[in-house]
Amino acid sequence: MLIEEFNALPDAEVAAALRTCVAIESWVADLAAGRPFADAAALLDAGRAQIVGWASADVETALADHPRIGERPTGAGDAAAHSRREQSGLDPADVALAERLREGNARYEERFGRIYLVRAKGRSGPELLGLLEERLGNDPVTELEVTRQQLGEIALLRLADLVEPEENR
Repeated sequence: MLIEEFNALPDAEVAAALRTCVAIESWVADLAAGRPFADAAALLDAGRAQIVGWASADVETALADHPRIGERPTGAGDAAAHSRREQSGLDPADVALAERLREGNARYEERFGRIYLVRAKGRSGPELLGLLEERLGNDPVTELEVTRQQLGEIALLRLADLVEPEENR
């Protein structure tokens, strides 16, 4: 949709659309309340500014909407559709990579107590695995910050998909 359409949505509809980008209620509420935006860039700037304020509890809550890397979401709706597109760089026929991702996900969850989240859009399966293995060496505080940054990148990409004409993405 165009930014003008976004600006004109009823409050409940704009909140639902924003939740498909990231399920952090403060972000959703602040962006919805900030309307009207002059253009898509202004909305993205506002979204980016809100990310720095996300608390660890916000990040943990938002992770519930994300599948593990290498696992295809089975749900319906916009958030699941986003995840399917974002993980399109993973070759479902690469059984060895899928097993290494499964094992890495399990190690990550054991070490950090949450799923491994990474911006998958535009990245290959081997690249995603390399990032997973690299991040397993992070301390918990650093890794929480990296996860927040990755969640923010995902949210902004989804927000851009929501309001920018395809030729501008």
